[in-house]
Amino acid sequence: MKISKIEKKLLHYVGKAISDFNMIQTGDRVMVCLSGGKDSFTLLHILNLLKKRAHHKFEIFAFTLDQRQPDWDDSKLKSWLDESKLPYEILSEDTYSIVKEKIPEGKTYCSLCSRLRRGIIYTYAEKNKFSKIALGHHRDDLIQTFLMSAFYNGKVKSMPPKLLTDNKKHIVIRPLVYCQEKDIAVYAKEQNFPIIPCNLCGSQENLMRKKIANLIESLSQENPKVPSNLLHALTDIQPSQMMDKTKWDFKNLELQRENVKNTSAPIEFELPSLPIEQFEVSVY
Repeated sequence: MKISKIEKKLLHYVGKAISDFNMIQTGDRVMVCLSGGKDSFTLLHILNLLKKRAHHKFEIFAFTLDQRQPDWDDSKLKSWLDESKLPYEILSEDTYSIVKEKIPEGKTYCSLCSRLRRGIIYTYAEKNKFSKIALGHHRDDLIQTFLMSAFYNGKVKSMPPKLLTDNKKHIVIRPLVYCQEKDIAVYAKEQNFPIIPCNLCGSQENLMRKKIANLIESLSQENPKVPSNLLHALTDIQPSQMMDKTKWDFKNLELQRENVKNTSAPIEFELPSLPIEQFEVSVY
């Protein structure tokens, strides 16, 4: 069967991500989180194709969480899964009411919603002994999260392609990390996936992520390499060029300098107790 150009591209990049980060091994039972969006549908479909190419050396299982959002209709999703002959379960848990109760109107729901969803996913994966949990985050999610974290939280962090959870019980993988959202959107339309829209966060037009996405898109108009450069930045961290004292021993660089036998003790400065925002910093 002839595959489309976009499917060939996605197969290549998902396969590369799996190989680069050793995401899936022989015998793995992979729980693919199918939210009903274009990203998770694409992830599940591409992994199923790769499983067949790998002669079924690993298993995949589709897990969908019905959060009891208004107008949720998973009938077409069920039909698609049945037609695809994929094992699945749709679990119903009312996290929607909790989020609406706890978060004031107009505020961002995503943080609490994702925490509740993550807890349910981890519990289900542990109960059913899945060795990997696959999520549908793609390249654009990674670079947007990177900038959001820097701009709004003052931290250099993003979404890792492979994660061991804090309790050491689960490994989370993101096989779409090299895939562009625009390619996924084209593929989802090409495959006619039965998309279920998220009515909870999709109605909030002022989300920070959308602002960051618009910024990246604007910069990309001048330099198309901006998104790929941002992704590459996540793979090429240079501690000596940063300011993190826990990652680089700035205090003792003198001891590492060649031909230096004696060094003086560091000078302790008395600094005024003012917020850092009150200092002007000139960059030459």
